Amino acid sequence: MIPNRRRTVRRVGIAILIGILSLGGFLMASMNSRGDLIPTGYPAPDFTASASGGQSVHLSEICAQKRVVLVFYPGDYSPVCTAQLCAIRDNWGSLQAENAVVYGVNTASVQKHSGFASKNSLPFPLLADTSGEIARAYGCRALFGIVKRTVYIIDMQGRVAWVKRGNPAPTEILEALRTLKDSPASPSASPPR
Repeated sequence: MIPNRRRTVRRVGIAILIGILSLGGFLMASMNSRGDLIPTGYPAPDFTASASGGQSVHLSEICAQKRVVLVFYPGDYSPVCTAQLCAIRDNWGSLQAENAVVYGVNTASVQKHSGFASKNSLPFPLLADTSGEIARAYGCRALFGIVKRTVYIIDMQGRVAWVKRGNPAPTEILEALRTLKDSPASPSASPPR
């Protein structure tokens, strides 16, 4: 009777392991998908969000004055996210020289963002997308509500000028900003979904 029980426990363990690996595979595929990104040239979805500094940010008002870099990242205080945002911090002057402002975006609260920004001396605000609506509008929501690491550049006409999934180096973001032409011609249709 004991050998049958061990066999059953082993089979259940193997089934659970296969389930976990399958779920992990689906999550990774979801995190790396690119089909849900807004194409360049299309209007950027407008939003209003609370920022770590206590202010309210309305995208269309900012775009009228500056280029906007939206950095979607999974979470505050994680090693990769901290390194990504600190690398942007370290290139802050160069980004400002390109007439750009940066906003980090994820589903954390304003209070958590404020602590994270303060601890890491981030000179740019972090936006609280607690409902996940901003990330969803930009194609940056994965399974279980995790935010997909993605960087968008929005031009001064409010269009998506550049987008990259993952963690592009600040030099790559700067190069995209330097080559950006803020011209008025663009598609006015909504992005395909």
